Amino acid sequence: MSVAELKEAFALLGRFPVLWIPGLVAGFLGALFWVLLNLDGTFFASRLIVIFGLILLLFIAGMLVLLKNGQGDVKTMFTGGIHYYFRILLPLLVIIFADTLIFIAGVVVLTASGIPPDAMLMEVLAFAISVPVFILTIFFDTAAVFEEGRIFDSIRRSIGIVAARFGEVLRYLILNALLSIVIGFGLLLVWNGLLYDKLAPLQSYTQIRAFTPTELSTMFGTTGVWITAVVIFVGLFLLIPILYSYKACFFKKISGNLPIITQASTTGEYDSKGRWYKY
Repeated sequence: MSVAELKEAFALLGRFPVLWIPGLVAGFLGALFWVLLNLDGTFFASRLIVIFGLILLLFIAGMLVLLKNGQGDVKTMFTGGIHYYFRILLPLLVIIFADTLIFIAGVVVLTASGIPPDAMLMEVLAFAISVPVFILTIFFDTAAVFEEGRIFDSIRRSIGIVAARFGEVLRYLILNALLSIVIGFGLLLVWNGLLYDKLAPLQSYTQIRAFTPTELSTMFGTTGVWITAVVIFVGLFLLIPILYSYKACFFKKISGNLPIITQASTTGEYDSKGRWYKY
């Protein structure tokens, strides 16, 4: 199933160039963040992450509206993005909050058990918590747009789909990972080729990782910073439209075979004999 939806996603991207706009925005914001990070340091750039994320969310919401309708233009993207903005933002905040609470609870349990939560253990714990949460709630945004789901409805819908079709979702995730790796590796080769003279003294990725962004920018120079910004732009420009188009096509296919389970209404009143009457 997953491959067919991937082909459909590429076909949609070919027919509707407007779907590439979120990629342009993501690429621009990502490249701008990298440049600001190297020119002004982490203090200013780190405060722009949330702002850039909120801006990008508008375009992603609009893109999902176009994918839902199978048609539209730039105006439709903006109006749809505004209409569904909080339908996506609020569940996202709930997921982040829940993930944080689970992480804090895990740290408390480890501390109470006498296990010191060092940096390595904290990273493992964060990974062990975040990955399952991400997988279970991966379709919350598509459920919010495609099925008009409210905050908790869209989260429950995603969890229900993943639980009911875990094998198909796993194949979908693997294809997503392969796509990201292929695009990322290709861009890494280009980046390495363009900055070969700068990277020659470094013998391994571990050495590169040991450097801070400021130290890397000093080593690469201004030209290296701008080359890296271009690579980031191209990577996000490609990945965002492809992955979200694929996600929308996959969701439409897999959710069509699963009924939407809605919670029974609890609105009503008790009569004089204590009997409950539901409206």
